[in-house]
Amino acid sequence: MHQLRTSSETAPGRSPREPSRELAQRETGSVEVRLLWDAEADRVEISLHDSATDAGFQVDVAPGDALDAFYHPYAYAPAHATAPRMVEAEEAHDD
Repeated sequence: MHQLRTSSETAPGRSPREPSRELAQRETGSVEVRLLWDAEADRVEISLHDSATDAGFQVDVAPGDALDAFYHPYAYAPAHATAPRMVEAEEAHDD
């Protein structure tokens, strides 16, 4: 099962002093996608951040799916993570 974390959360079992190793990075427009590997936990994750909206997510993926997830991150995210702009727009109006 995929785990969804906001980009400000630290993954369980990982301290801020133990950074993940970036295996790949790409940008399309305002969206940055990073493929990260935590050697200590032997975990692969995709990190997506949209600088235009400041929306994003991180999701753990199986090592065999890493490259596919890097090119198709929304296919590996839980359904509610595919619409981060709508969530943030609603939260902005609640202030």
